[in-house]
Formats: sequence, structure tokens, C-alpha cells
Amino acid sequence: MSTDTNNQDAIADEWAQALEEQATTPAADGAPAFDNHPPITAEAAAASMSGNAMSDIQRVLDIPVQLSVELGRTRVPIKYILQLAQGSIVELDALAGEPMDVLVNGYLIAQGEVVVVNDKFGIRLTDIVTPSERMRRVSRT
Repeated sequence: MSTDTNNQDAIADEWAQALEEQATTPAADGAPAFDNHPPITAEAAAASMSGNAMSDIQRVLDIPVQLSVELGRTRVPIKYILQLAQGSIVELDALAGEPMDVLVNGYLIAQGEVVVVNDKFGIRLTDIVTPSERMRRVSRT
């Protein structure tokens, strides 16, 4: 037992020494070395978050994402796909009148119904998936 404790202490000392060397030695690739800042308290982190939260969200607002509406799905063999021609009908698993799935980057975020606006298709959202429901669905896959 004492040998395990001594071994763990030696490993901890080696890590501390390596981190100290890395903090004092500039990186060879030009990246900054670790800064020796005092630990951040919970109060300081909360104050920092409230000031930076708005600027952080502003950074991601213009990032494009893929939004798609899924009418339905089906699973067919490749030989069936090769036989498709103009006018072929592919039966989907969704029923007529069922809400369509709205996906962002492949993740379900809402459901809605199809509408036509100025001769273009659109979707009226009828149900938004809550963050907890999204997490539950992701964990199932």
C-alpha cells in the first residue's frame, strides 16, 4: 500500500515538474505557453459569463447550418433503386396529414405542416423539440 502511495506521489511530482517547465519554456511552434493565472472563482466566472455571453453568441449567429424538412423515409434494396424511372412512385413510411420532421444538420428540432406561400413550399412549425428531448433522442442512436 505504501509503495502505491509513493509511486502516485512520484508520478504527481513528475507531472507538476513537466507542467512547470512547459509554463516557463516558450513553445517551439510559436504557440503561447501556459499562463500562470490564479484559479478562477465561481463569482468571477459568473461575472465573466454575463459580460461575454452576448459576445460569444454573436460569434455563432452567422454560421450557416443545413435545415431540411423530411417528408418520410423508406428502406429499399439497391435493385429497386436501379429500376426507378420518371413517374415511379416510392412509398414512404409517413402517413398523409402527419407532421413533417424539421432537421438542422440531421438532428430533429421541430415538426410542422406543409404550407404554400407565394407558389413556394414552406413549413409551419407546430411542435418544437425541447433540448431534453433532443438529448434523449441522440442518446438512443
